[in-house]
Amino acid sequence: MNIVIDNRKKWLAGAAAVALVTGVGGVLIGRSLDSGETPVPAAPAASPAEGAEAEAEEEHGEGFVEMTPERIEASGIRTETVRAGTIGAEIIVQATVAAPPEGQALVTARADGAVVRINKRLGDPVSAGETIALLESRDAAAFVAERNAAAARAQAARAAAARERRLFNARITARQDLEAADAARAQAEAELQRAQAAVTTAGVTGDGRYLSVRSPISGRITGLDTQLGAYVTAGAELFNVADPRRVQVDAAVPAADAQRIRPGDPAVIELPDGSTVDAVVRSSTPSLDPQSRTATVVLQPSGTPAGLTQGQAVRARITPRGSEAGGAVVLPEDAIQQVEGRDVVFVREGDGFQATPVTVGSRSGGRVQITSGLSAGQAVVTVGAFALKSQLGAGDAEHGH
Repeated sequence: MNIVIDNRKKWLAGAAAVALVTGVGGVLIGRSLDSGETPVPAAPAASPAEGAEAEAEEEHGEGFVEMTPERIEASGIRTETVRAGTIGAEIIVQATVAAPPEGQALVTARADGAVVRINKRLGDPVSAGETIALLESRDAAAFVAERNAAAARAQAARAAAARERRLFNARITARQDLEAADAARAQAEAELQRAQAAVTTAGVTGDGRYLSVRSPISGRITGLDTQLGAYVTAGAELFNVADPRRVQVDAAVPAADAQRIRPGDPAVIELPDGSTVDAVVRSSTPSLDPQSRTATVVLQPSGTPAGLTQGQAVRARITPRGSEAGGAVVLPEDAIQQVEGRDVVFVREGDGFQATPVTVGSRSGGRVQITSGLSAGQAVVTVGAFALKSQLGAGDAEHGH
């Protein structure tokens, strides 16, 4: 028994020595193979994905989730650049996306007539000055006849003025006759210009039979209130045209809050998919709506934002300038996640998102005030934070395994 135990001790000591030398440099692995000793297996090499993840963790620290732009888009993750402010400073109101005055037009008939052609349907695009429909009208012939008569009178007046000038230069007629001829010519030419403008404004076609109904702006047909064969009178509303690229947001603000808002105050428009659009206060009405008892504050979105459709109901957050922030920021409740018992948010950093611990303050209306851990200007995940938390937890579980 003593011999067996001594041999076992010697074998264990040898194995430990081989393992120690292998961990330091692996120099004795080749020698053990030459001497016939059993080699110690080397640790498996890390996969490329694990290596990239390790490099990302080494560069950004713990709690970093690396994601490509394609994965971010596919996951529906949305971020918002936070601003300094408090829950008490924010004014949260319901609003409606509307068309500004230059972004919509009502197309009417310029004269009486019957609709003989309709070139556009609801939703069709239209360019400024493009003919939408044709009217067969007796007024078209009247406009053309008046223009032709005015053109004839102007030609006769020009000829009479030229003749009077020749006679005056020959000292045959008095100056007053020349002046009277020049005045008659000017009056006839002015009448011709008026008649020509009437023809152009009415949209008379080249053959003088039809009146063109044209769109004053580019956009899409949003309303059609006529049909083929219908007899319409001058001023009748035929089409509505709106430019979907031009929008404004009309917010209904209570009277007490409206007094705090000034033009130029920053605002954020919340879309149904969770994304946001930056905006500024353009103007506000000085009086209240008699039905809702609210003032209308007009918000102007930045640039040409996608996702805003005229007539759409949205929610807006307005932050009056000069409100005391005290270094705090406000986020949606969904942006806050619990990781290992701590409140964290995911901040966009480089090619991924970093879980950042924060201190949560008061809550109200689905909003949370962050008192520390964030600063204004950082891009924070407001939609999809739970998915990032799940991915972070899955990565920790793999490391633990």
